[in-house]
Amino acid sequence: MNRRNLLTLIGLAGIGAGPALAARPQASARAGAGKPIVLYCDLAIDPAREAEMLRAFETRFRPAAESFRGRGFIDLKMLKIRTVIQGGPAPAPGINYRFQLTYESEEQRQVWVKSDIHQEVWPLIEDTVLNKDYLVLLTDAV
Repeated sequence: MNRRNLLTLIGLAGIGAGPALAARPQASARAGAGKPIVLYCDLAIDPAREAEMLRAFETRFRPAAESFRGRGFIDLKMLKIRTVIQGGPAPAPGINYRFQLTYESEEQRQVWVKSDIHQEVWPLIEDTVLNKDYLVLLTDAV
């Protein structure tokens, strides 16, 4: 792990923040100030193309996304939905995956979204989705 990534992780964990945070009360009062954003996409992946999607995710999409480490990228996950344990509503019928992307800010995520490499690799995932009108949630860490 390089020094920048270590410092980012320390900052996200709040370790060693002490006086630095006390000196920025107005910044910490803003919603999400200095905290990452997390984007979720609930996807209905075609079961016949599931292996294709997972292969593209691991061999093409993940490496491309991780190349933005140091430019806002924090984490990326493709989660297979198992079951609803409690509450509702349940995901829409056919939704079998949740894509999760964490960035330092929405502005940095937009740089990634507009990049040539994103334009090349996202269709490898999206082309395996049965319904292109999928739910996309942008959230702020609090």
